[in-house]
Amino acid sequence: MKIRQIQSLMEADLLTGEDELDSDVFSACASDMMSDVLAFVKDQGVLITGLVNPQVIRTAAMMDMRCIVFVRGKNPGEDVISLGDEAGIVIMTSKLRMYEACGRLYTAGLHAGSITTPEE
Repeated sequence: MKIRQIQSLMEADLLTGEDELDSDVFSACASDMMSDVLAFVKDQGVLITGLVNPQVIRTAAMMDMRCIVFVRGKNPGEDVISLGDEAGIVIMTSKLRMYEACGRLYTAGLHAGSITTPEE
């Protein structure tokens, strides 16, 4: 799915990364806990979250994510937007709740990717 389609499906406002809107992504994840993203997520192209701090950008960059959508009408500060822009990550904001945002993407064909499980 093109990032442009995600923007449309989520009725999202683009904050940075306009030149990457025609990039493809193949999976998504949603979480407000970056520790869960680091522990359980692998090969995700899109992060859906309501957490708006620089750690979100750092986590997405470490996990090679291409796009972050902040949901529930959350708007990141300029420091977060700037950090995302430097990392080459598309950043959007949507008024949708996380549940509906995920549902729209799933219905449109964007599914979860691989999940890693922590060693016991």
